[in-house]
Amino acid sequence: MNTVDVWLAIARANGLGPVQFNHLLDSLKTPENILGASHSQLSKLGLKPATITSLQQPDSDAIELERQWLEQENHHLVSILDPRYPERLKTIADAPIVLYVRGDPDYLCLPQLAMVGSRTPTASGRKTAMEFASHLSKAGITITSGLARGIDGASHQGALEGIAGTLAVVAHGLDVVYPAAHRQLAEAITHNGAVVSEFPIGTAPNKGLFPRRNRIISALSLGTLVVEAALKSGSLITAKHALEQGREVFAIPGSIHNPLARGCHQLIRQGAKLVETADDILVELSALLPTDIPATGELNSTPVENNTLDRDHQKLLKCLAYEPAQIDELVDRSGFTASEVASMLLILELEGCVVSEGGLYTRIA
Repeated sequence: MNTVDVWLAIARANGLGPVQFNHLLDSLKTPENILGASHSQLSKLGLKPATITSLQQPDSDAIELERQWLEQENHHLVSILDPRYPERLKTIADAPIVLYVRGDPDYLCLPQLAMVGSRTPTASGRKTAMEFASHLSKAGITITSGLARGIDGASHQGALEGIAGTLAVVAHGLDVVYPAAHRQLAEAITHNGAVVSEFPIGTAPNKGLFPRRNRIISALSLGTLVVEAALKSGSLITAKHALEQGREVFAIPGSIHNPLARGCHQLIRQGAKLVETADDILVELSALLPTDIPATGELNSTPVENNTLDRDHQKLLKCLAYEPAQIDELVDRSGFTASEVASMLLILELEGCVVSEGGLYTRIA
């Protein structure tokens, strides 16, 4: 077997996880020695019979399919012994044995910030994620997320506007794109970043694999930013991994009436750093960043006046701030009648200042 085939066989070994593989590598020194070890040797090192069988009798058909995948342009296999394997990821106990990469593997070792949040964010949350990611990418920070709907997708899109690109870490084989709606986004990421997975080609999306994927997102990064998250959001798992890995955790606060702000507020109570601008993050990470990365400009979460609107429309816009509200709430806040509020909201929607979601209105400009 050549070196690539050896790694593919090990990556596909039934029941062989990263921790056990590292134990084997410490004892047997090379991946070739692991594959060549006797049943007795492997048994003494704690491997189960099924794992030993899959190491000694690799699935040649599956390995051939992976070999064909690797022959395609911009498809790579990065083993834990490869110099392209990121040092930050090596520091965790269960670092992946191999990484499958579609795109440029060099992005794996760039300074990164993880951005995560709700799959069903508010329009304001989505806009905030895009703006933060764009600003940070323009400042030289690669944005890492999970290619999911919502905040993940918005973060990738924003990062693609900058210079530092974006990494998408997924919980399935790279022969598929999930969700399918992000096919075009995934393609754009491969040209200005990379899509990454620890799972072999042919692994289907499975909700049980997503929490495991989250440890990679946080480990690759200097810190994790949570934009919007409910109390039981999977984003909090990523934040938990980040804390356990000694990484920074940041959270953007929101309205006490917004259930998608409660996860962020819980993180802040537990010690996460409250951030209002992208520069807040750059300042916190400055000691960990290369000296040529600037912390310039400011991205404010504070509403600014829209001078193209008349006084009444500006007053109503200020009543919204960036907190979703129903029409009757806006009537109480503004003093306008319901018909006046409805008429002005229509104008504000047409101007691109407000969006309507399920009976709630949210300011986005």
